[in-house]
Amino acid sequence: MANPELPPAGGLVLRPFRGVRFAVDDLAAVTSPPYDLIAREDVKSLLDAHSNNVVRLILPGADQRRYAEARETLAAWLRSRVLVTDDVPALYVYEQSGAGVLQRGLVGDLRLPAPGERTVLPHEDVLPEVVADRLALMRTTESNLEPIFLIYAGDEGPASRLVDEVAARREPLIDVRTADGLTHRLWAVTDATELDVVAADLRERQAMIADGHHRYATYLALRDAYHGEGRGTGPWDFGLALLVDSTAYPPDLRPIHRVIGGLPLEEAAARAKGAWQVHEFPRLDEALTALAATGGPAFVLAGTGPSHLISEPDAVQVAHAMPAGRSARWRSLATSILAEFLLPKVMGVRDDERSVRIVHHDPARAVRMAQAAGGTAIIVPPLSVDDVLTIAAGGERVPRKSTSFGPKPRTGLVMRTFAGE
Repeated sequence: MANPELPPAGGLVLRPFRGVRFAVDDLAAVTSPPYDLIAREDVKSLLDAHSNNVVRLILPGADQRRYAEARETLAAWLRSRVLVTDDVPALYVYEQSGAGVLQRGLVGDLRLPAPGERTVLPHEDVLPEVVADRLALMRTTESNLEPIFLIYAGDEGPASRLVDEVAARREPLIDVRTADGLTHRLWAVTDATELDVVAADLRERQAMIADGHHRYATYLALRDAYHGEGRGTGPWDFGLALLVDSTAYPPDLRPIHRVIGGLPLEEAAARAKGAWQVHEFPRLDEALTALAATGGPAFVLAGTGPSHLISEPDAVQVAHAMPAGRSARWRSLATSILAEFLLPKVMGVRDDERSVRIVHHDPARAVRMAQAAGGTAIIVPPLSVDDVLTIAAGGERVPRKSTSFGPKPRTGLVMRTFAGE
């Protein structure tokens, strides 16, 4: 990872905390994907899987009392010992494994940097309304229910070696396989000497947010709100995070597709012809193959009917749409062109939560959603890890929902409450 400046005094800190964990027989049934990967239609199936599924906490509903209901549910589960707080503060080694997947890292309390520190680098923009929603939930429940996901260039150093040693030699607290085919294992590290090894190794390092920008922005907003109210330092000066050495476990970076409901595919393709080269393909897989082989900005428009590869946009129109003050690398990103040119200028919509639905990774699912809505799916190529790291190191951020790093931590395996601190 690019590291143009060493962090200031204080550095990257991941401290032990008293994890809050489910004490139920079917642990897989009470977990879920991260909140922003759960489609509306998936909430019911998660609730049907188990009455104590964590989705009741992270997506508590749509009425005005939803945040209070989440707080009440959390308190009830703690009283009834559906959820149990660990007795001793720990850093948790977390492993995800499956077909072609192995990722290990540390879950702990991330020290939130002061303004101007560069210990934690965001790389993606956020929407204020999403931060407001997460802030209301986090403040009402006084908890961090889902870890953010950070990567750092650890060079397989002491902290990374400790993670691998723990995973190889110790019995886990949790060993569960979830419906997505991944096995999740968790260990608690409580030995003072081992915790000191981690602290010393991380002190001069720098991390980048791989996933969880809205939750990270919420951490900062909550801390600032409490400080502004005179509450001083406290658990809100930290946030729950998974930290992974990207040298030892390179991240999997996948795209996030868009679905425009109500814009028929034929109309979308017609609009694109005013600024793009448009090539028709009878089948989606043929268009995706062509997209993967295309250099420069390109997307696939799909829905009901033939798919369309759009490429070679008009350079003058693209340049005119790009905001001033952005680097050449930022302006060349597929998602920058998507957010600043293709969606607002060509398709006539803004890339926001009200106008556009998002689909992580799966182009076929995006197409099905588009067909059901009588709309158009825009299949987006993945960004490169190098582009994202360079943008972040330069102090810029890619447009919202540009990246999907994985594998993402499973929600519900370990949580954090302020009362537990």
